[in-house]
Order: sequence, then C-alpha cells, then structure tokens
Amino acid sequence: MIIESQLKQRPFILAAEGVNKSFAGFQAIRDLSFYMDEGELRTVIGPNGAGKTTFLDLITGRTKPDTGTIEFDAKHELSRMNEYEIYRLGIGRKFQTPTVYTDHTVFENLLMSLEGSRGVFASLFSKVNGQQKDRIHDILKTINLSEKAEWKAGALAHGQKQWLEIGMLLAQNARLLLVDEPAAGMTDEETHRTGELLLSLAGKHSIIVIEHDMVFIRQIAAGRKVTVLHQGSVLCEGAVEAVQSNEKVIEVYLGRKHAH
Repeated sequence: MIIESQLKQRPFILAAEGVNKSFAGFQAIRDLSFYMDEGELRTVIGPNGAGKTTFLDLITGRTKPDTGTIEFDAKHELSRMNEYEIYRLGIGRKFQTPTVYTDHTVFENLLMSLEGSRGVFASLFSKVNGQQKDRIHDILKTINLSEKAEWKAGALAHGQKQWLEIGMLLAQNARLLLVDEPAAGMTDEETHRTGELLLSLAGKHSIIVIEHDMVFIRQIAAGRKVTVLHQGSVLCEGAVEAVQSNEKVIEVYLGRKHAH
C-alpha cells in the first residue's frame, strides 16, 4: 500500500515498457523499459548506435514502436498519437543542431514559440500583449539573453543559439524537454552555463538530456539518476559515480582511462 500511495503522489511523467523497434532487420531498440518521475532531470548516455536518438524519436512520434508502450503523464499512450498531438501535450525536443529562425530577432523567435501561438505570420503581425511581453522577458532572463533580445538569432554565438532553442521550448510551455547533446560544439564556459540553465529548470520541467561530454554529465547529474543505453536497452542506471565505475559500462562505453 505504501508503494501505491507513493506512486500516486509522484506519478511517472514518462513510462516506457517492453519497447522494441527494428529498421530493415537492425534492432535499434530492444525490450527497453524506462521510468521517469515528474520534475526529474535524467541524463541518458551510451555509445553511438545505443538507441538514444531512436528513443527520442519514439517519444515524439517521429517513429512508432513495433511492440511495447510509451505512456506520458500516466494517461496518454504516445505510440497511438501523431507528432503534432504529442507536441500539444507539452513534449518539446531540442535537436543537436539549433533550429532557430535566423532572420528573426531573439524576441520574435520566442514570440513565435509561445503556447497557443497562431503561427509565424500571425505572431509577428498581431499586437503583442503585456502578458506575452512579460512571459518572453522572463524567458530571456532565464536563458541569459535579455541583452540580445533585439539581435537577429543568426548573429548569436553557437551556445547562445542553443539557449534560445531551450527558451523556445519554455515558451511553448513544454512539460517534458528532450535535449539532444546540448554541449556539442560549445566552449567550456558555454557548456558550464548550459549545465546551470538545465539545473535551474529541473523541478519545474521534466528533462531528458542525451550527452557524451562526461564533465558536463558530472555537472548536471550530481545526485541524480543516469541511464546507460547499450544495443537498444538499459544496461544500468544509478548515480554518475556508480555508473562510471560499473565494469560493464567501462567495457562498452567509457574506456578504462575514464573509470577513475
């Protein structure tokens, strides 16, 4: 009974059970089960080909599982839904390469992403109300781009474009953020600031981060659960220190030089 009451207090925001997915005979996801609490920041690591990106594709409806279930918020079976329906539930994805509107300002990018926005042209040519302005300014502060609000997004540094894209997910009011290799191509300072940004969002949002950079992983995963994927299934889960010293993980992914 205690376990049942605890589950009711903290329902899983995402629960994948027995998921399989093959492409032309190659099994990308193999009997994958994955559970995540509301407000959790979870880092997912694994070697190339482990199934990390396919897993995100399955969550967002870009591809469908052959078998198994993926449930969001204990009531939505994602494998039965279209991409746009999943997006409307509040599941937002940031790809490795930033996809911002380069010819529009930072402010306009956030305006076009606001929840309930009526599309690019309607957003840009209708009057911005005070509530929308306040929301955008709050997001600009969160992503540390207040001083760049009127800059064209194309003029931003690589790291700043990544922050803007995270801001666009916040503007759509995403409950679950899927963030794919945010530290790729960043300077050390940008990487650290990106970690601080994601940590500041944890609790208010549920976040899955796929990453390879172990320094960055240690920054955002301290005191949190890390999931290691290998050949399409969960190899192990646990604290970052335990994962790094796990013999199976060292063998398939980290290499002995990273173990200590």
